[in-house]
Amino acid sequence: MEVLAVLLAGSALVAIPGTFVAILRDGHGHTPEVRSDEPWKAGNLPSEPYSSANRAFPPTLWFR
Repeated sequence: MEVLAVLLAGSALVAIPGTFVAILRDGHGHTPEVRSDEPWKAGNLPSEPYSSANRAFPPTLWFR
């Protein structure tokens, strides 16, 4: 039981400071705004949301 406590304390001594270092290096959680100036494609994904595309079908087909 003591071995498990020592392992837990040791891993906490490494993980907790490592977490703070990673946060500080990352810019305190700040992420820059992504600007999309040019048109883009995402493989074969649809160009409109699925919820908008399904509206073309009669509602009876939605509940099959």
